[in-house]
Amino acid sequence: MAAAHSDALVVFGVTGDLAHKMIFPALYAMVKRGTLKVPVIGVALPKWSLERLHKRITDSIERSGGVESRSALKHLLSKFTYVGGDYEDPATFATLKKELGRATRPAHYLAIPPALFEVVIKGLGAAKLAQHARVIVEKPFGRDRASARELNRVARAVFPENSIFRIDHFLGKESIMNILYFRFANSFLEPIWNRNYVESVQITMAEDFGVKDRGSFYETAGCLRDVVQNHLFQVVALLAMEPPSDRDFGAVHVEKAKVFQAMRPVKRADIVRGQYAGYRKEPGVARNSDVETFCALRLTIDSWRWAGVPWYLRSGKYLAETATEIVVELKPPPQGLFGDSQLAAARGGYFRFRLSPNAAIALAARVKTPGEEFVGEQRELYLLEERPEDEPPYERLLRDAMAGDGALFTREDAVEAAWAVVDPVLKHHPKVRPYKRGTWGPKEAQTILAPHGGWYNPAL
Repeated sequence: MAAAHSDALVVFGVTGDLAHKMIFPALYAMVKRGTLKVPVIGVALPKWSLERLHKRITDSIERSGGVESRSALKHLLSKFTYVGGDYEDPATFATLKKELGRATRPAHYLAIPPALFEVVIKGLGAAKLAQHARVIVEKPFGRDRASARELNRVARAVFPENSIFRIDHFLGKESIMNILYFRFANSFLEPIWNRNYVESVQITMAEDFGVKDRGSFYETAGCLRDVVQNHLFQVVALLAMEPPSDRDFGAVHVEKAKVFQAMRPVKRADIVRGQYAGYRKEPGVARNSDVETFCALRLTIDSWRWAGVPWYLRSGKYLAETATEIVVELKPPPQGLFGDSQLAAARGGYFRFRLSPNAAIALAARVKTPGEEFVGEQRELYLLEERPEDEPPYERLLRDAMAGDGALFTREDAVEAAWAVVDPVLKHHPKVRPYKRGTWGPKEAQTILAPHGGWYNPAL
């Protein structure tokens, strides 16, 4: 039986940056596609007029790509109402309840700082606005395992698990979903997708810019919390999971959670933390900050399929390129018939998944070059190459959450298991290593790959 669609969308934090940068453009796109058919109620602390909110929405659309359809923008604005008030004041929720009118199945989007999650969730429960409703929680979901467990407890006291949608916009990307499809839609992959044929796996998420105006936020998070524990771990789960029993999102969540539970806790020797030159001069950053803007770590998955296969993850600001890429390196043949393929400079075959800025899936293999000698070179066979996706991740995730489809969201047990992996190094970790802007991070990041060669650097 299909889940009932939400009959209203409530956006807490509607005056904030997240709404301006991501949510308004997503809602505008939904209006153009004809998929946003419910009223939208914005809630925030400032005592704004509806006219001021409309100007904020219009500015967002103009900055995100321009107003392609005046009628669509007008239609979007007509759906909005606004409630201004303190989240700790029951009167704010009473006003919200009045604005909802006949709507009985609202979706509450918490586009607010994590410190306010508990306050708003409890406020919704006390005002009886949680029955038959859904809650969409923006990351980060907790700061460690203990805080994530406490937040889960608070949320579950008000909403059932299948009504809690923990959003990670990374999972809404077309290229991420294609990993799941590629793995289980092709029979040729399964026989070699294991410890017998895979040498190592590398995942890189690089950005060629700094923290911009998010210095204060980064001081409370750092790269490990902001990117690795959520975004990159989700990619690991899709690559490492066992085949689900069916396409139902519950079956997928079960297998992803098993991957996190099989991960060995990270030790100090498994992690390298870096900080780009000049970070401590960014607005909102402490002058003696030890917060990492780069993180590289080695993961071990203690499962039958992946025992002994190292997983290398890295992410950072002000690196050489902006790109996200996966390289699944295959083991070399058991016997070296051709001397050139055994050279130290020669890499083995691999599968390469480019997730951004464009999507690509490629298979690298050695082929013989023309001539009498048995000498070859490595070439890539492209299985897929796409332009950037048309549908923004937030549009897809908002639509799915309002429809009750939890496939692209994370579940309680998976969140806690993922935090358990990094908990040992959240406080007890090596100091940050400096690195120059425009490089691939501190030189120490190479050490965790020994003896598996170096990093595959994305080449755009």
